Amino acid sequence: MAKAKILIVDDEEYIRELVDLNLSHEGFKVLSCETGEQAFEKASTELPDLIILDLMLPGIDGLEVCKKLKGNLKTENIPVVMLTAKDKETDVVTGLEVGADDYVTKPFSGKVLVARVRRLLRKADVNTGDKLY
Repeated sequence: MAKAKILIVDDEEYIRELVDLNLSHEGFKVLSCETGEQAFEKASTELPDLIILDLMLPGIDGLEVCKKLKGNLKTENIPVVMLTAKDKETDVVTGLEVGADDYVTKPFSGKVLVARVRRLLRKADVNTGDKLY
């Protein structure tokens, strides 16, 4: 069974490492980067199965990255989980409206994040028939 490739985008190294640790422990292949520009480039070339995306990034912020990803034929179907400290209702609504498939606030539970990732990958499996988890 193929393991899903997850792209983590966060400018805070310890967050990238924490998410990587949780996902790698579950057998996922993990890629990471720290800017919005790198995120769009890596997503376009690596075509991950799912992206975990911070909102507050240097350069292009997470909202713009999500809009760009969802507006590109190559990346439009990649599920995006926003992982951010922005926890106001309007932030959540905005994130979901620009195309995020889920929204998780920091601080977060690694187990809950992995469960949400698995749920989105199962949903993708229904559409593609590929087993990724």
